[in-house]
Amino acid sequence: MKDYKNNKAYERAKERVEKEKGFYSHLTAYIIINIALLFLNADFGEPDLNNWFRWNMLLTPALWGIGLLFHGISVFGKTPSFGKKWEEKKIKELMDKDDF
Repeated sequence: MKDYKNNKAYERAKERVEKEKGFYSHLTAYIIINIALLFLNADFGEPDLNNWFRWNMLLTPALWGIGLLFHGISVFGKTPSFGKKWEEKKIKELMDKDDF
């Protein structure tokens, strides 16, 4: 019976790690692509073309950021990730890892 519980706990933990990994991949893509879009927004073209680029420069990160926010909430929950519980868990993790 204990192995069954451990397997279930392992599967839940593995699923959680996959969800977090997906979120961080999403966040990385968001950052890299929006930085690239900022470089595209450099003042190099005709004024009409630049106005179109500027509109998209605001719209793309805003809408994608809203999607990223909901993705983060679905993965980490509504409470802030860096709360007291996270802090205690991280301290314990570091103590176990580094053998203080």
